[in-house]
Amino acid sequence: MSYSEMPKYPVVFVHGMYGWGDNEGINKKAPYWGATTGSLTEKLTERGCECYCASVGPMSAAWDQACELYAQLTGTRVDYGVAHSKKFGHERFGRTYEKPLFDGWGKDRKVHLIGHSFGGICIRMFSHLLVNGAPEEVEAAGDDVSPFFKGGQNGLIASITAICSPLSGTRAHIVVDKTGLIEPTKFLSLIYAGAVSKTSFGKKYTDFHMERIRLTNLSGFAKDKTLHIAKKYYKNNDSIDYDISVKGSRELNERIEILPDVYYFSYQYNMVKNNKPVSKIPILTLISGLMLKYAKNLPPEEAKYYRENDGLIDVECAKYPYDEPHKDYSAADELLPGIWHAMPTLSGDHGKPIGLFADKNKTLSLYLEMFSRLAQTEKQQSHSIKK
Repeated sequence: MSYSEMPKYPVVFVHGMYGWGDNEGINKKAPYWGATTGSLTEKLTERGCECYCASVGPMSAAWDQACELYAQLTGTRVDYGVAHSKKFGHERFGRTYEKPLFDGWGKDRKVHLIGHSFGGICIRMFSHLLVNGAPEEVEAAGDDVSPFFKGGQNGLIASITAICSPLSGTRAHIVVDKTGLIEPTKFLSLIYAGAVSKTSFGKKYTDFHMERIRLTNLSGFAKDKTLHIAKKYYKNNDSIDYDISVKGSRELNERIEILPDVYYFSYQYNMVKNNKPVSKIPILTLISGLMLKYAKNLPPEEAKYYRENDGLIDVECAKYPYDEPHKDYSAADELLPGIWHAMPTLSGDHGKPIGLFADKNKTLSLYLEMFSRLAQTEKQQSHSIKK
């Protein structure tokens, strides 16, 4: 495989929890994709690939993020759905994107989607709704329903790549929950988001995409007191912390269906060496250590989920959704649509694949190899259509 090959279709990157995209000012100073190694998308663009970094709510649930991603790709107003917004007690509409992320999105100009961490869950939910829709939203809104919830938009996605994503949840959530930190962390995160959005830093560098719950720095949207909002929503299941839990992840997987004409890839990282966590990031070392400690008293079959991890996501959970077809990737095998290709597990922590405290040449090589594989799927699909 030649690493000089680049996909012809646009590639859209979707960040993970507490991350950011091109719309946030911080991305110019500290790019999410590339981190300490420099902007990955700039390097890939220089090599002939069309790349974009989407911006979705960094603390939002998969459903809300998917709605925001659709609005960006189509250049429309964010519609969270009548039934969904009523169920969780927030506004139906968000901001309006005056123009799409790129021009010409269609069956002749599909999109490759790459998500890191929770970004992998976002693009799965997005792909599902795009094709299968949401019957409850059609029933609730009638003629006023968003096209996104009607479904039937097949053939617009070329591939989905999930990097260190909790495709079957993460056992780290169980361990952290046992420390009693889940709800306080969520509450403080909402306080932080509301406070920062009212500062000059929030207006210039960050964007939490929270106009649906009235925590926003955007003009034209109703605002509410930060403390009031935090108290109202910190136990709400319409959130990223619920979706990454084992229970929340199971509910997502029961809804989301794999698409038969899309190529799926997953990348996993392991930072545990000789039963010890190895990372330059203290919080990842702490969580990984707690997971290893928790596994000591578990049956072998259950303990395997805690023994290898990247500090946040278990290797086993990052390979594929538990209820979808999958296989271990082999360069000798033909790539197949409608099945997860689990790549060989790589050494490193959760931040390494996005270039955080990583080697810049190795980081770029990872994506050049990845993009060559995406180019290969385009060729295979083209040959299939001609047949």
